[in-house]
Amino acid sequence: MALFDLFKKKSAPSAAAAAQPESMQPELTRSAPQPAETASAAPQLADSVPVNEKQGWLARIRESLKKTTQILNTDIRDLFKAQGRLVDDDFLEELRAILIKTDMGPAAAGQIVEQIQTEFRARLVQLDQLLASVKAKLRELLHQTDDALRVNPAGPTIIMVAGVNGSGKTTSIAKLAHLFRSQGKRVVLGAGDTFRAAAVQQLTIWAERLGAKIVTAPQGSDPASVAHRAVDTAVTQNFDVCIIDTAGRLQTQQNLMSELGKIHRVIGKRLEGAPHEVLLVLDGTSGQNAISQARGFTEAVHCSGIVLSKIDGTAKGGVVIPIRQQFGLPVKFVGVGEQADDLIPFSPDTFVEALFAGLAEEALPR
Repeated sequence: MALFDLFKKKSAPSAAAAAQPESMQPELTRSAPQPAETASAAPQLADSVPVNEKQGWLARIRESLKKTTQILNTDIRDLFKAQGRLVDDDFLEELRAILIKTDMGPAAAGQIVEQIQTEFRARLVQLDQLLASVKAKLRELLHQTDDALRVNPAGPTIIMVAGVNGSGKTTSIAKLAHLFRSQGKRVVLGAGDTFRAAAVQQLTIWAERLGAKIVTAPQGSDPASVAHRAVDTAVTQNFDVCIIDTAGRLQTQQNLMSELGKIHRVIGKRLEGAPHEVLLVLDGTSGQNAISQARGFTEAVHCSGIVLSKIDGTAKGGVVIPIRQQFGLPVKFVGVGEQADDLIPFSPDTFVEALFAGLAEEALPR
């Protein structure tokens, strides 16, 4: 199991995409590289990513989490108007309220507060001591060992993508396809959102722009049949990756959630062990609503990972924490903007460091 390497190249959009009306142009603004004719070598381990690229991810995560960072920086700084602060009931309740404002939820906030109480109760705590303890607890809460993409070594790798309407699902699929194409992977997309003509058209534009093949069907067709044909195409034509879109739906719509289950079963019948990934796209701006979405979709199709979209400076990124706590689902990617390559691997260490950017530097010993 390995994460596809993230080497990026760029080129101009295809003529077919450029000829489309402006209203139909996808949201992303950077095109993918020209397609490679042959399959690339085996994916490299995430640890092989250059250090300077990891540092670039930290800068981008810091920018994307600036709303949460501003909350933490301002409010926690206010806790330390004096040189130190006595850890008493008032301090602990103030800290709990600050943490909840980041959308991490009362459970995670409570665990962090309990750790601070255990370490510093009735003692004077300094800002650097507090930050070290809070960050250590957050790393513990966010720890995940299965964050790499599950790759089918025999090929192809089948990825099913689900989410509610407006979660950024189509954009995330385009970014994933761009990621794989930049590695020379041969990609086929399955346009399984057969309820919205615009969804198929938008994905078709992206397939042309990215140099990917796409499998479509008339509006109103059975989405499971589209998924089956997409997987069949991937198997018979030796594609490396098959990404299957599904119609956006509310997790409370039982008939539509049952349909997702059918799509999942049909994929498995065509290729044993597939889908290898079931990625749930969650809108990072949806706050605690994301918890309900994660619960509903996981029950329906056994999601294997999260793509947290729209973490672009407007979202409170703390919602990652209760998702990890309640469902154990690894966050595999974070969408940090509208560019084609604004999809980066999630790293708990990087995420925690970004949350406290600025404040952590202020707390360094003088």
